[in-house]
Amino acid sequence: MFFTIFIVAICLIGLLIIHELGHFILAKKFGVGVEEFGVGLPPRIFGKKFGETIYSINLLPFGAFVKITGEDGEGEKQGKEGEKKIVNPQSFSQKPIYQRALIIFGGCVSFWLVAFLLFTFVAGTWGLLQAVSDDFSGPSQVQIIEVAKNSPAEISGIKPGDEILGFKTENKDFIKTNKVKEVQEFTGAYLGKEITLNIKRGKEILDINLTPRLVLAKGEGAMGVGLARVSRLKTAWYQAPIIGVSVTIENTIKIPIVLAGLLEKSLKGEKIEGVELKGPIGVGAMLGQALNTGADKFLMFLAMLSLWMALFNLLPIPALDGGKLLFLAIEAIQKKPVSQKIEQGITAFFFALLLGLMLFVTIKDIMSFFKL
Repeated sequence: MFFTIFIVAICLIGLLIIHELGHFILAKKFGVGVEEFGVGLPPRIFGKKFGETIYSINLLPFGAFVKITGEDGEGEKQGKEGEKKIVNPQSFSQKPIYQRALIIFGGCVSFWLVAFLLFTFVAGTWGLLQAVSDDFSGPSQVQIIEVAKNSPAEISGIKPGDEILGFKTENKDFIKTNKVKEVQEFTGAYLGKEITLNIKRGKEILDINLTPRLVLAKGEGAMGVGLARVSRLKTAWYQAPIIGVSVTIENTIKIPIVLAGLLEKSLKGEKIEGVELKGPIGVGAMLGQALNTGADKFLMFLAMLSLWMALFNLLPIPALDGGKLLFLAIEAIQKKPVSQKIEQGITAFFFALLLGLMLFVTIKDIMSFFKL
C-alpha cells in the first residue's frame, strides 16, 4: 500500500513539475528572467541559486511553481522624481505578445509531450490494447471497462481493468471465454442465481462470486459492467512513435467531444450516468487501482490524465493558462494590456472559486474513500 501511494504521489507531482518546466524552458528561451523554480509550494525548506534563478524544495508537496520576472505586469522600475522610468528587458510584460503566449502555452505542451512519450513506450514495450469484434481470430480477452455504482459487480469487488477469463456455476465446470457475447449469454441464463467469475487483475487470478440481477437498472446490464473484447497489438520500436502521435491526437480530439456531449445532456436536464468529478485524492485512488492491474495500464492511465490536464489548463478561465491566454488575446485586439488591477481581481476571484471547488471535491473523495 505504501509503495503504491508513493509511486502515485511521485507521478502526480512529477506531472506538475514537468508542466512548470515547460513554462521555465520557454521563458529562458525568450530571455525572460526566472526568479525561482520550486518543487512543492512555500514555505521554502531549501534553495540554491544558480545564475539568476533560485531552485528550491518547499514544504507543501502539491506540485511545483515557476516565478517569472514581470509576470504580474510590472516591467518598469520607477526612478526618482523627474527621472525616466527604467525598463527591465527581462520582464515578461515587456516581451511581444506571441512570446508571452508561447511561454504560457509551454506548460500544456509539456503535458502533451508526456502523453506522447508514454503512449509510445507502452506501444513499443507491451503493445496497446485495441477493441476488436467477437469475429477477431487473434489472441484476445474480455475486459471490464466500466463498473456501475451499486451494481452486483461493484458490490462483489469487480474493478475496471479486470479481465474475465471464464465463469462457472455450482452445477458446471469452469467455462473459458474470450468473447463479450458469451459472457452476456451466460449471465443472461443465470439471472438471480449466483455465478463465479474467474478474473485476472494484474498478476492475480481471482474467483469472484456475484448474482446477476433480475430487475435491470436503466442503461445497465445484469452485472452492471461495460465490456469490451480487446487484443494487445505490439508495435515494432521504430513504429511506436507513429502510434504514440496517432493515439495522442486521437484522444486529444475525443476528450472535448465527450465533454461537449456531457454539457449538452446537462443543459437538456438529462441525468448523466457514470461520470464523477474527482479531486487529487480521487485521481490518486484511480491511479492506484490502475497500478494494481499492471504497469502498462497504469502508464496508459497516466498518459490520459496528462491529456486531460493539458486540455483543462487551456480552458479560458482566469487562474488557468487558458485564462492568461484570453487576457493576451484581449490585449492583442484592443492594442493595450488589460488593467493589472482588473486582471488580478478577476484572477483572484476565479482562483478562489477553483480552490473552493477543489476543497469540496476533496472532501467528497475522502468521504467516498472511507465510505462515510
